[in-house]
Amino acid sequence: MSEQILAIDIGSTKICAIIAEIEDGKVHVLGHGIAKSQGIKKGAITNIELTSKAIKKAIGDAKRIAGSNINTATVSISNAYAKSLNSTGVVNIPHKDISIKEINRVMQTALYNANVPNEYEVVHVLPYNFRVDDQDFIEDPFGMNASRMEADVNIIMTQKSNLSNLKKAVRSAGVEIDGIVLSGYASAIAVMNEDEKEMGVAVIDLGGQTSNLVIHTGNSIRYNDFLGVGSNHITNDLSMALHTPLQVAENVKIRHGDLAETSNEVIELPIIGDEEKRNNVSLEIVHSVIFSRVEEALMILAKSLEKSALKEQIGAGLILTGGMTKLKGIRELAQSIFPSMPVRVAGPRDLEGLFDELKDPAFSTVVGLLLYKAGEHTQYEIDFQQELLHSKTVYEENLNDIKIANTINEVEDKKAAKKEPKPQEGSDSEFDAFSFEDLPDIGKENNNPFKKLVNWARQLF
Repeated sequence: MSEQILAIDIGSTKICAIIAEIEDGKVHVLGHGIAKSQGIKKGAITNIELTSKAIKKAIGDAKRIAGSNINTATVSISNAYAKSLNSTGVVNIPHKDISIKEINRVMQTALYNANVPNEYEVVHVLPYNFRVDDQDFIEDPFGMNASRMEADVNIIMTQKSNLSNLKKAVRSAGVEIDGIVLSGYASAIAVMNEDEKEMGVAVIDLGGQTSNLVIHTGNSIRYNDFLGVGSNHITNDLSMALHTPLQVAENVKIRHGDLAETSNEVIELPIIGDEEKRNNVSLEIVHSVIFSRVEEALMILAKSLEKSALKEQIGAGLILTGGMTKLKGIRELAQSIFPSMPVRVAGPRDLEGLFDELKDPAFSTVVGLLLYKAGEHTQYEIDFQQELLHSKTVYEENLNDIKIANTINEVEDKKAAKKEPKPQEGSDSEFDAFSFEDLPDIGKENNNPFKKLVNWARQLF
């Protein structure tokens, strides 16, 4: 059975939409559209109306090429306002066999135990370690016999205001969101191979106005960081240093941007504000400006890598992707800044029907979104809609039966909306964060709501 999907990468310099078809886990690209970004600076939306117009143009072009009228999309969200924290959940296994329900329950418990700030909303809950009884580093606990299970998870969250603005911009373009993926996570999916996932790898996506770092070790993304520097900053530096218009500086960067070799050649450039006169500029100056900006960005990211305390677990080294990697000599420069790690520059994985222009490293994020929808996410993952994503065939219980609200605010909002009676005095406040609508019916003979809650909690734990 085939399914059509729409992926939209909302970047600071470009917006790219791709429509593809998934059949038996394989992705076949049908059409794409690219529009220049508007109303976005350093990953954050600064003008919803302008952003929406750019998204609409990209989607319109993709729909025309694909001959499709799809109206739901998976979109990327910038690392700009993303934060992550670690948490642990522990559950007992009443029937001794670990099912999808138990895996969902342990992850929801870890999410419930986390101290998620009120102004943040959870985007991904990614488990990087399972413990079954006393056995650590279990790759897949599904189907195992056990009496107790623990899960260590990495919770990635973003500011509610940032998420709300993104949703408004996409909806204004006539599309509903059915998936949100951190842009650095999507880029990593597009460029990592199985060996690199196994050994542990760092992925740096060098974009137009932003750079992202994610570290994948064990079973999932363990660390993510953001730097508000990209290739546009090189263009701005060149424009200021050479007193030449931005478009000319951009052309100089593309044509003469070389981090490995310098040249004594002199080029003529127009001067800002005086179209008649031209300035003679040595390519040594061009090299110096570009080199210093790229070196600074990579050194900041190297410090972030050290700060992660995961450097020892990165056996496969570093992958560079994104538009800035088209600068000659960037791999050699990165190798000198990350001396103990192998470095490779990678574009997105080749997909069936992928247009040649999309095989560029600048399109890693949007290809990663397609692969995410095709099931190449972390093996067990709770997404932004609080649903468990997995690839197991399950014929049993509804997972919503054990859904736990992730913030106190959500629960209060639900209570206010339903005008539920206040709990009796003396009730344990810890249980107030459970969603009452999801409690199973314990029996008709027990009509006291508080007793129902306590009985259910006993069964759960």
